[in-house]
Amino acid sequence: MAALGAISPSIKLSSTKNGSSSYYVRHPRIELTLHIRNHLDVSTFCTHLSFRKVSSFDTQFTIRAASSPSVAEYTEEPATKVKFQTSLSLPGCSSPLSLLGTGYREKVFAIIGVKVYAAGLYVNQSVLAKLDAWKGSSSADLQQDSAIFDTIFLAPLEKSLQIVLVRDVDGKTFWDALDEAISPRIKVPTPVDDTALSSFRSIFQGRSLNKGTLIFLTWLDSTKLLVSVSSNGLPSTIDATIESANVTSALFDVFLGRDPVSPTLKASVSTGLSALLK
Repeated sequence: MAALGAISPSIKLSSTKNGSSSYYVRHPRIELTLHIRNHLDVSTFCTHLSFRKVSSFDTQFTIRAASSPSVAEYTEEPATKVKFQTSLSLPGCSSPLSLLGTGYREKVFAIIGVKVYAAGLYVNQSVLAKLDAWKGSSSADLQQDSAIFDTIFLAPLEKSLQIVLVRDVDGKTFWDALDEAISPRIKVPTPVDDTALSSFRSIFQGRSLNKGTLIFLTWLDSTKLLVSVSSNGLPSTIDATIESANVTSALFDVFLGRDPVSPTLKASVSTGLSALLK
């Protein structure tokens, strides 16, 4: 309240039952009531409240919201216009993850390419310490070098693929397309692999995935994957835990191997890595 008093002695405070506060401002030519909720920093707010006398007959006032360091920043995937947070925290992760690159998945129907989803790869930035051998490499060189992607995958650090659907998709259809890419990469499935794939499949069976649905595939390490699906913003829970070295490795290869389902994602990630490893 000291900050408020510094603005004008004609400011009175009253509290409401819902926890907000009302500030009644009286000025020679203006009366203003401000309703401010508790979570705002009042002292910061007041530094952005000003009165300016324009003439002897009128007074203008300006209220400008203070910028907050906690406001999320975004990067837009250009083909789909989907916006990805540059940093985020996910269930099961010990620290925030940083966006490395974005892309999109396209399926061809009757010779027409249809964009199905946008995707963004997030990593724990500590992984960069393991990539010194590639310092100074170009994006084109990194994109063709499977060793750097193997190193990222094998690093015991969290990484996550965020998928954002850009059209409505039946859950079974989504899983069938994913399984079609995963299964050929597992040459001799073990009972552990079969159980993992069954658990993976059950997440999507009988589920409608509407446009805007978020799917997070989060590798805790090279043998454990967390799956979260949310139709209402970032997920707060984990839908399933997949434990199979073959399945987690195959899934990573689906997106960042030699024949990725989203070449634009791998190209963008390579560009991001090149910039960070200068």
